[in-house]
Amino acid sequence: MSHHRPIRPADRHAFDALIDARSPAEFAEDHIPGAINCPALDDEERAIVGTLYVQQGAFEARRVGGAFVAANLARHLREQFADKPQGWRPLVYCWRGGMRSGSMVQWLRLVGWDAQQLAGGYKAFRRHVIEQIAALVPRLELRVLVGATGSAKTRVLQALESQGAQVLDLEHCARHKGSLLGALPGVPQPSQKNFETQIATALEGMDLSRPVYVEGESARIGRLSLPVPLVQRLRAAACIEIAATPEERLAYLLRDYAYLGDDPEALAQRLGALVELHGKETVQRWQVWARARDLGPLFDELMRLHYDPHYGRSQARNFAHWDARQCVSAPDLSADGIVGVAGAVLALG
Repeated sequence: MSHHRPIRPADRHAFDALIDARSPAEFAEDHIPGAINCPALDDEERAIVGTLYVQQGAFEARRVGGAFVAANLARHLREQFADKPQGWRPLVYCWRGGMRSGSMVQWLRLVGWDAQQLAGGYKAFRRHVIEQIAALVPRLELRVLVGATGSAKTRVLQALESQGAQVLDLEHCARHKGSLLGALPGVPQPSQKNFETQIATALEGMDLSRPVYVEGESARIGRLSLPVPLVQRLRAAACIEIAATPEERLAYLLRDYAYLGDDPEALAQRLGALVELHGKETVQRWQVWARARDLGPLFDELMRLHYDPHYGRSQARNFAHWDARQCVSAPDLSADGIVGVAGAVLALG
């Protein structure tokens, strides 16, 4: 059986499986992409062991914890690992490469598998994520898509990807559309750590000699913050503006945000956040439309009174090369029209 040098996060792709031995709650907050969760201790057991450690000391915590771990490992051997062939090579990690992953690796090796432990555990992977973002982001040749609200920037980004371009889809990573009304129904945003993991994983797969298309986001998407190096890189990158008519944008928004009519009360509540900017009277009018599911006049006024007046100023403030931006006309934001817009963006080189 081989015992190598310490296994680092960058070596993880050489293994047949990645096993996260942490509790389900730790796994849910963030984990290495592609890992399966086979807890050595579940959430409740972990809490019990932690309390014992504080109240009665390390020996008692290990005695009770050892019994939990043994029972869980026996279950994983019977269930998750039952069909694994003799040559299977898993990489196991826990919080910092300690007892949870250590015990699992020992048992897997006793069976005869060449199991390895990730040196430093999840903490080492977390450091790797931060280092990758810091190292790769400054080298990206970004093309930033900008455009007034309703210009279908996200859809253009997706069309660019299907036409073979490299794309960093930050709103997909954030599970949020980025605006006041951008929360997706029934879809929680990931943790900040998981958001950064997704970004780092996307960057690792990119060819740095080719352009990367990205949407011109603000520093936050919903409750998540973009990594600082990425914000700086976005602000300094070349801009491509998608220019669509107000009529075409409104029609697009009514299609793309139609689901907001499914929960009129939640929509009305969210609009309440705009009272300070637009006054009670205007917002109450918007809330009446929201509660009546009358999205046409609501979106029309939100565009004209809320989003559009600040658009040019905020872009000029946020993007150093705003004045030198290239422009792509988008006369039609239907599905076919968006494919055409993506083609025109690619043609700019």
